Amino acid sequence: MSRFLLEIGTEEIPDWMIVPALNQLQNHFQTFVDQNSLGGGVSRTEATPRRLVLMAEDLLARQADSDELLLGPPKSAGAGAAAGFARKMGVSADALTLETTPKGEYFAFRKVVPGRPAADVLAGALAEMILKIQWPKTMYWTARGGPRFIRPIRWLVALLDDAIVDFEIAGVRSGKSTFGHRLYGGGALAVTIDTYETVLGEHGVILAADERRRRIESGIADLLEGRPLRIQPDPVLLETLVYLTELPTPILGSFDPEYLSLPEEVLSTVMRAHQKYFSVKRGDGQLAPHFIAVMNTGADPEGLVRHGNERVLRARFNDARFFWEQDVKRPLEERLEDLKHVTFQAALAAPTYYDKTLRIEALVAELGGGAQALRAARLSKSDLTTGMVKEFTELQGVMGGLYARHQGETEEVWRAVYDQYRPASMEEAIPGTRAGQMLSLADKLDTLRECFRAGLIPSGSKDPFALRRAAQGVVKILAEGELLLPLAETGALEEFFLDRVKYYFRDVLGYKYDEVNAVLASGWERLPDVKLRLDAVREVRETENFEPLAASFKRIRNILKQAEFTAGAPVEAALLEEGAERNLFAQATGVREAIAAAPVGYGQALEAIASLRPAVDQFFDKVLVNSQDARVRANRLTLLSNLYTEFSTIADFSEIVTTKG
Repeated sequence: MSRFLLEIGTEEIPDWMIVPALNQLQNHFQTFVDQNSLGGGVSRTEATPRRLVLMAEDLLARQADSDELLLGPPKSAGAGAAAGFARKMGVSADALTLETTPKGEYFAFRKVVPGRPAADVLAGALAEMILKIQWPKTMYWTARGGPRFIRPIRWLVALLDDAIVDFEIAGVRSGKSTFGHRLYGGGALAVTIDTYETVLGEHGVILAADERRRRIESGIADLLEGRPLRIQPDPVLLETLVYLTELPTPILGSFDPEYLSLPEEVLSTVMRAHQKYFSVKRGDGQLAPHFIAVMNTGADPEGLVRHGNERVLRARFNDARFFWEQDVKRPLEERLEDLKHVTFQAALAAPTYYDKTLRIEALVAELGGGAQALRAARLSKSDLTTGMVKEFTELQGVMGGLYARHQGETEEVWRAVYDQYRPASMEEAIPGTRAGQMLSLADKLDTLRECFRAGLIPSGSKDPFALRRAAQGVVKILAEGELLLPLAETGALEEFFLDRVKYYFRDVLGYKYDEVNAVLASGWERLPDVKLRLDAVREVRETENFEPLAASFKRIRNILKQAEFTAGAPVEAALLEEGAERNLFAQATGVREAIAAAPVGYGQALEAIASLRPAVDQFFDKVLVNSQDARVRANRLTLLSNLYTEFSTIADFSEIVTTKG
């Protein structure tokens, strides 16, 4: 068995593209190995900004020999045709066999195809495999028409055990030499599979992402040990820094405490989004005049890197302070007219943010949002015209809320403006106030309706206007805000929402897929009600009668479908047969009347419905639905149809997967 190492050395790859590229490389390689019968598989993938690395184990040294069946002329063609086919195959006619096919018997030759050495198989495929990685953007680095990759490829390492797997991309030929850290590398470094990671480590490169992550975390802990300070947790920033560095080393910097007079959101955004610094907080939770940067070198003994970071941050904070001081001079209300010159979506008939603001106001009123939500809607987009948001676009909405607070708006208004883009993901909480929830709903619904109306509908994995995220936000707000507002859309947008509703209850909240299908089949306009029905199904499903009754409902559905039956008239009691049929009718009527007379929770209602299971079983055991008497047959189908319809208002039992089918 053989081991394999592939390293693609490049100029620095953007951090957010690295992990998806590694996953693609792993999938391409494993698929190729499987399809070419090389055995084994990928054992590890790693990456730094300057290299993508794949390792594989237990590969066969060469492919096994294989048989190839080659069909010749039909037997009916005679001996002459067989002899000609044999000559073509380079064998005597005695070596041929007869193979039976759907078209008859044919002369055939079974040829042994020798397996190829693994090194040759890999050498012929690696260049194409590497260039097949899909990137958000690619570039030529030799000449137009040449290979495209995210960044220029500078070196290639490809080793099968101790041997080089020879291939070439754009003049770069594979070999056994890698390169270390830009500052500590020392030129080309000869490696073997055994020495590869050690040699990199000796020349300033920590190959394993997990080890770089631990180095950052432990370095930060060492910097803050004994100080009344703690880091602001930021898993996304941590992951970014892991893939921005090859030798990460945290350093603690400081800034003038006078900048703390600016809103914390502004300072944190400048540090995080523009400088990739961690914010630091005091023990009381307030922002401290410090930051933690992660440099890509081993040490900063003279503090030059720290001083440089402090100088850059000071300039950034000065810009932010200037924008704040200028922006607060002008009320948000006065900025509304300026939105007529800010485009929301050019493809719309009313394309500006001024138009969007008017639509949001109308939607908030339609949703019954109240005066506070209407005021927030009017001010919601005005911060797009401020200097702060133009410079720090990540702060839109947040700055509107902060400016509204500074300008004396009520807490419910400024918080609604502040939270209007939440939730941005399934992990983020919904707005904390009812006005904020109404504003966020109206904003997202407007975006969805207008984009769908203009034909800007997501397709496949492409969603340039983040409409899936907007729809998921609507679903999350309605469900978690317990808003009994109807999610009543039509056409493609209705289907789009239904997909998001299924995803939310199945993949986010963890309900079983068949339970979700069963409940949604009975209606899904009001999502808090959907959750109550799902909880009831989950609870009652474990009872002895539920799944057997679900199997019976599936049988009822199939009977009605095969009969192409559409219920019209009520059941005629006089046509019911004594015994099982009349008993089912009586028990179903009793359950229906009991639920109507004393409304109970969905769980108790489902238990009552499930109690019909013995009567339903007895009906199918004793009664022939397809009676020869047309009136009796129609009456029995009506009984089953009513049973199916009336007791499927909580969940469609026939959607439940059961052991009985």
